[in-house]
Amino acid sequence: MRLVIFAAVALVALLPASAQQPGVAVPGAPAPAADPRVNQVIVYGDDACPPSTDEEIVVCVRMRDEERYRIPPNLRDNPNAPANQAWLNRAIELSYVGRTGTDSCSTVGGGGFTGCMSQLINQARAERRSAGDVNWTRMVEEARQEREARLRAATEEEEEAERNSSSPN
Repeated sequence: MRLVIFAAVALVALLPASAQQPGVAVPGAPAPAADPRVNQVIVYGDDACPPSTDEEIVVCVRMRDEERYRIPPNLRDNPNAPANQAWLNRAIELSYVGRTGTDSCSTVGGGGFTGCMSQLINQARAERRSAGDVNWTRMVEEARQEREARLRAATEEEEEAERNSSSPN
């Protein structure tokens, strides 16, 4: 009797170990469709954009040919140079001189650390505003939709050809 109980407990303990793990391929099951890679390319002048394939979506941004060997626009000049700062921004910076305590992002005072997150958020917003006008997310989504439409059309053509070949004449 003890042997039967021990065997039952051992069997119950081994059941979760034999269950199929997520992400592990099952022999004989169809492979899941993988998302295609996305390649973001900048082309200059009249250069051709590499074509997309079934495994890769290529998104191109066309720039003038004069820009080919130049430093990217966001790296060309010093945005922190005093000549590039508005007078209002300089006045706001002066208002923070000597500021300590809560919301100051300083090492002085009990709550000096509390303003650091708001400074990081403001800095990230300013960087996003000045990032440029290329919206890679939108372009990738448009290329993905074009690819899906192309694959859908190819599938419909194959199904139509299969129906025509299997239909009795």
